[in-house]
Amino acid sequence: VQLQAFGGGLVQAGESLRLSCAASGRAFSGYNMGWFRQAPGKEREFVAGISWSSRNTYYANAVKGRFTISRDNAKNTGFLQMNSLKPEDSAVYYCGADLSGAYSDYRGYRYWGQGTQVTVSS
Repeated sequence: VQLQAFGGGLVQAGESLRLSCAASGRAFSGYNMGWFRQAPGKEREFVAGISWSSRNTYYANAVKGRFTISRDNAKNTGFLQMNSLKPEDSAVYYCGADLSGAYSDYRGYRYWGQGTQVTVSS
């Protein structure tokens, strides 16, 4: 499975962005997936996760109520809707799939996209 994350950009605080994670291969529909972000000099941190069926979703406290994770298995695509963006949300955002273990542990993901830059100006 190959993942490609896109949709990042430069926005002002309070604005919204929608990230997409496009996957090759039909196996994606059976994988739990997650979004992580990494700012310069910081470790990769968990943002949100979603089960393969979309039945379960998980969020980091920092984004809860502002971000929404979703997926469309028919289109092999995952999404991260980001509203009310803040400067501290600026980072490279990565999508991961095929999880073993906790959603919040990046080490448990088998496949990763290349990342997309999100920059939020104040």
